[in-house]
Amino acid sequence: MLVELSMRNFALIPSLTVTLEPGFNVLTGETGAGKSMIVDAISLLVGGRASVDYVRHGHQKAEIEGLFSIPDNHPARSLLSELGIELEDDMLILRRDISTKGKNICRINGKLVTLAVLREVGQLLVDIQGQHEHQHLLVEDRYLPLLDEYGKGKISPHKQEYVTLFHELKKLNRAIKQLNENEQQLAQRLDLFRYQYQEIAAAQLEPGEDEELEKEKRIKGHAQKLYQGMEQTIAALYGDGRALDSLAVAMNELQECAAIDESLEPYSEKLESLYYQVEDILHECRKYAENIEFDPERLNHIESRLVQIEQLKRKYGQTVEEILAYAAKIEEELDTLEHREERTRELMEQKQNILLDLAVEAEHLTRIRKEVAQDLIQAIKQELAGLYMDQTEIEMRFSPLSAGSDQVEHRGGKRWISQEGWDQIDWLIAPNPGEPPKPLAKIASGGELSRLLLALKTVFAKLEPVTSLIFDEIDTGVSGRVVQAMAEKLYTISLNRQVICITHQPQMAAMADHHLYIHKQTNEGGTETTVVPLDREERQMEIARMISGHHLTEATKEHVQELVQQAENIKADLKEKLSK
Repeated sequence: MLVELSMRNFALIPSLTVTLEPGFNVLTGETGAGKSMIVDAISLLVGGRASVDYVRHGHQKAEIEGLFSIPDNHPARSLLSELGIELEDDMLILRRDISTKGKNICRINGKLVTLAVLREVGQLLVDIQGQHEHQHLLVEDRYLPLLDEYGKGKISPHKQEYVTLFHELKKLNRAIKQLNENEQQLAQRLDLFRYQYQEIAAAQLEPGEDEELEKEKRIKGHAQKLYQGMEQTIAALYGDGRALDSLAVAMNELQECAAIDESLEPYSEKLESLYYQVEDILHECRKYAENIEFDPERLNHIESRLVQIEQLKRKYGQTVEEILAYAAKIEEELDTLEHREERTRELMEQKQNILLDLAVEAEHLTRIRKEVAQDLIQAIKQELAGLYMDQTEIEMRFSPLSAGSDQVEHRGGKRWISQEGWDQIDWLIAPNPGEPPKPLAKIASGGELSRLLLALKTVFAKLEPVTSLIFDEIDTGVSGRVVQAMAEKLYTISLNRQVICITHQPQMAAMADHHLYIHKQTNEGGTETTVVPLDREERQMEIARMISGHHLTEATKEHVQELVQQAENIKADLKEKLSK
């Protein structure tokens, strides 16, 4: 869960630290006080899109930092371990700096990471529902991913088989397209490949040849120096008074001494061995010197050959091995192009076989999805029942894709396919009894969308690993008993996960475990947003303000006390019910 959030020079906030607690946290305040900036800061902290507008006027950068508590067996732990990031006392610190130049610096526990890594970790910790999130429910393209996410245990294995086949189909399509290029392009490619292959083949390269030639060039180029060195080495070792002669004298003397004192025998033996080793070295040096050749013609040939190899390297690879590998590749390409009609027939046969397999897998995938859809519908309806939408009928209508990348034969007709299968889903809803289900985008009101979104979040909260759920005015468009039902739903979620909710509804605030008040003030230094945790009495005053504005009456205060007490009773009942 999110334990602490710190901001510095962020929008209207010069410096602020917000402490958050487990359970149900609400943030309230006047419109425009900056409540959504807290959500924006958390969104940026977990990898959301940044803007230089977030940097407070007159400063160079905005700083956001969050301290998270990570429970045991949370999937973030294995990801952090792969990234080489260690947890200390089960705590994790995310930090993001945004400069006026648009530069982002991201850190996890002090280690610099990319924005993509920050986002990957952040998505495992926090789920944010913004003010306009319900609009996503009106986008049909989101329905299929939602269904696949809900039923990933059943759907993923079959979908993976389908996707693997689909990628093979894409590869075949690329190969067929390449073979069906126009004649001019084809002739140009053939000419190019033939020239390249002939140029490499004519060079008759051998693996490692360049290294051997470089070695030989070095030796041939220094033949004179090598010969002189050998001569001087031989002269130093052999002849009167030279090293070998001196070693022989020393060896004889030490042998005579060892005959007198046996303790000298090891040294005598070592010296004798050394003498014969030097004698062997002398023999090899003479032999090496006799074989040294002064061959300018061979040296010229080596240099020419190396120049030729270097020219081929510039075109086809950094080593002789890479050049030969490229030659093998274009030889295969040439064979394919020169026999393209035959090759095209082979590829088309392979494509037809894969299309048949894809049709089978797509049909199977649809069947599994329809089963999962019924489970999801029942789960959503169960949650909606507690939000005064118990008469709502929901239908997920499957229909063929109207377009795609390819078509497959199916039951005497053809169907388009895409990487996701051949399904498109329309989500239909009938909020009132007796009405036929209609597309969600055409029938649902703002309040109904808010409740539907909360029902979805409740269902998916049981599946997702996130430890903090954030709701930015999810109660927009609803009132009365519906707000109370939504508040109870959020409180129920908060018993297992931290919930942070921005609200303007007093019933929602009354159900909270912790209440933070956000207000904006103007002083000589400019406009600032601050966040204040409220105690019981301050909390009741804020709820009273939410009900009647700034003109508080005794009746309002009594009503608030009654509302808070009623909320405490409901929370106790919910806890007891869930513990059974």
